[in-house]
Amino acid sequence: MVSQIYFKNVYTMRIAIFGNIYRPVILSHIQVLFEYFHGIPAVILLDKVLYDFVSDHGQINLAGTVIIQDDDFVADLALSIGGDGTFLNTAARIGRKQIPILGINTGRLGFLADVSTDEIIPALDAILAQHYRVEERALLFVETSDGTTFDYPYALNEVSVLKQDSSSMMSINASVNGEMVHTYQADGLIVSTPTGSTAYSMSVGGPLVVPQAQNIILSPVASHSLNVRPLIVPDSWVIELEVHSRSQNYLVALDGRSKILEHTTKLRIRKADYTVKIIKQLNHTFFDTLKNKLMWGVDKRN
Repeated sequence: MVSQIYFKNVYTMRIAIFGNIYRPVILSHIQVLFEYFHGIPAVILLDKVLYDFVSDHGQINLAGTVIIQDDDFVADLALSIGGDGTFLNTAARIGRKQIPILGINTGRLGFLADVSTDEIIPALDAILAQHYRVEERALLFVETSDGTTFDYPYALNEVSVLKQDSSSMMSINASVNGEMVHTYQADGLIVSTPTGSTAYSMSVGGPLVVPQAQNIILSPVASHSLNVRPLIVPDSWVIELEVHSRSQNYLVALDGRSKILEHTTKLRIRKADYTVKIIKQLNHTFFDTLKNKLMWGVDKRN
């Protein structure tokens, strides 16, 4: 789903900024942002970790900046500075707030964080001029059979079920809408959204799916059966997983946030009841990203 958000009064904008402090280049990006918003009356909010990092290493005047201590904040726009991992963390911090996120890339590929360094100013100008689009991306919601909870039980990219030992594979019984589909003999299983189809799922041979598709992808990790392939199902269906492992436990990761569970704990995965809003430039499309980032369809014979 694509929608449009208008900032009716730029003089009341509240901009929340999150970033990857392990990439020092972020300081120059923060400088660019502060200089840009200096001429636009707005309230700047900095994540506490990022605020401390900038205070310790930068020469930026942070007077008037609001510190985001926890998840109790309000903003009109969120800026994520880093790679896709930083973007996923930003989405988790925002949760249900429905704050649109613009991803500024300091990482490698950047499917979610797709605004390059030289595009920062044009992208912000486009937002103020209302020349942009907002894509609503689906998430997955995870619950357990024994009541084990997660700090944030949602995943924008994928839910990964992986083995804990280095020798034996796992058996994963996968049911869809109450029907037993397959027992995966593998090192793990990735349950992905269309957004996550270009992430971990792709690395194990999963299909590329346009973000607007209403699907869930099941991709085995190092399957012991050569005739087992990734499976795509409607995102209105419910996935149930039962794991059997010699180690008596397994690892489940929601967008990289991992937890070890007892193998008796079953997982129930379904589409979340809210979406994440991602700001995209009008000249950036999914297929452009595939071609530019993955060299998709490039013919080297010419």
